[in-house]
Amino acid sequence: MVSMVLQYKLKKETRWKKYPGKNKVKGSVGSYNFRLLNEAKTRILAQGNYKKVLKRFRAIEFFKHRM
Repeated sequence: MVSMVLQYKLKKETRWKKYPGKNKVKGSVGSYNFRLLNEAKTRILAQGNYKKVLKRFRAIEFFKHRM
């Protein structure tokens, strides 16, 4: 079973933080960068805007449950 970690940061910052959920983020999700990592945080599975990263997350979840 593959587990994933979603992180975010303000576009002007350098430090990534664990994503608390869309309704707990201050301001618009458009002012943040997002990335999706594997559980060990050794590989970046997707990086970019919120929509792109969540689309990749859903695709991985879909194929994970198909098997």
